[in-house]
Amino acid sequence: QVQLVESGGGLAQTGGSLRLSCAASGNIDSINAMGWYRQAPGKRRELVTMITNGGSAYYADSVKVRFKISRNNANNTVHLQMNSLGPEDTAVYYCNAAYFWGGAVKYDYWGQGTQVTVSS
Repeated sequence: QVQLVESGGGLAQTGGSLRLSCAASGNIDSINAMGWYRQAPGKRRELVTMITNGGSAYYADSVKVRFKISRNNANNTVHLQMNSLGPEDTAVYYCNAAYFWGGAVKYDYWGQGTQVTVSS
């Protein structure tokens, strides 16, 4: 099992920035990627960004230029720096830790979610 504890989030104005953090504990060796999903009201949960143990990162097109994911392997933490925020970024953001194999997620773990609200 892997436990994920998120921090950060909150309220920002359009054009502002926020930083999310997620600390993983437990059986860290069982995962090979960490990242963030988000779910806006009335919408499906969507992948925002993931970073592998090797440091390769994926970004959704909607955030590619504005968001940056980083990881600290020493303390098993990932950070999401979100810049140029807009109302469309308002959502609950969920930290995710996954084991990928053969291009698919074999199993994963979720944080409790943290609210990000961007006012216009």
